[in-house]
Amino acid sequence: MRPLLLRDVRIALGGRTLIDNLSIDVAPGACVTVMGPSGSGKSTLLAYVAGTLDPAFRASGSVRIGERELTALAPEARRLGILFQDDLLFPHLSVGGNLAFALAPHVRDRAQRRRRIDDALAEADLAGFADRDPVTLSGGQRARVALMRTLLSEPEGLLLDEPFNKLDAALRHGIRRFVLDHAARRGLPMLLVTHDAGDADAAGGRVIQFGRK
Repeated sequence: MRPLLLRDVRIALGGRTLIDNLSIDVAPGACVTVMGPSGSGKSTLLAYVAGTLDPAFRASGSVRIGERELTALAPEARRLGILFQDDLLFPHLSVGGNLAFALAPHVRDRAQRRRRIDDALAEADLAGFADRDPVTLSGGQRARVALMRTLLSEPEGLLLDEPFNKLDAALRHGIRRFVLDHAARRGLPMLLVTHDAGDADAAGGRVIQFGRK
């Protein structure tokens, strides 16, 4: 895998500069955490990296995976996975159907697709859950399915927009460790936005503070 590289990123809205000349290197398997108060530009930065920034913002700067320039690419061409506060599982699909939706186009053989799905569920300690309705899953189970769906899309980097924020204290530590460890084992560079210092401590990498002078 290759690093995620941000160079001289600047984002403004109206007359207000939210992010000014920010450069970040995220090594494969490492996590850089961005913290700060609401409105400081944390999620705005992730949107710029993902390619989903609202046109109302003025933005410049380079986003790369290794030598591959992403800045002008459509979101789906960037090969960046993203996890949000909400798991966003499709309610009209089974658990297996949700995972199948993310499989790369080159995985066409039906038996191979089923094997990929079953392997992902086994890795998430959810073997036999392929036919389950997502509404029957617990919060922790849904979070694990959401991560495995993202990983099945074969991303080259992972963006984490407060994905543990809605989990209760009993679940948060385990799911956080599950996400970070699985991404690290795959060598994915991770960019994490959070309000929680515990998330930053668990990520173990560089911490960038927004909204502080």
